[in-house]
Amino acid sequence: MFKKLLSAFVLTGVLVVSGCASVPMAGQSADMQAKSFTPSADKATVYIYRNENFGAAIKMPVLIDNAAVGDTAAKTYIEKQLPAGTHTITSKTEKDSSVTIDMLAGQIYYVWQEVKMGMWAARSALHVVDAKKGQAGVRESKLIQ
Repeated sequence: MFKKLLSAFVLTGVLVVSGCASVPMAGQSADMQAKSFTPSADKATVYIYRNENFGAAIKMPVLIDNAAVGDTAAKTYIEKQLPAGTHTITSKTEKDSSVTIDMLAGQIYYVWQEVKMGMWAARSALHVVDAKKGQAGVRESKLIQ
């Protein structure tokens, strides 16, 4: 009896740890195009990326100016073209995290969505990072639709 209970507990733990959140992914050509990091002349470009495996079973909704733009999962990113101006990016988790960026047309911005452990659910922290770190993180990830 004890062995069966222990086996069931171990199997449940393995399934929980190995489960991955599923989000709709963009095609390979769209991913490659986004990773060319070509700025738009009349818009600002922002990449929001999550290049960690920690919290892989959790989807994290992302909002820009209070409008949903997608859910990230482990090793994914969002690319958005935005009009110049001030924009607020929010990661909706147990405790929301937001960053506000004054964006200029023709510029590219990178926001790292760090996954953190929460009390009841996952948390996140958003960090504006430089181009070198941002491009490296995006290259490790795949574009969502």
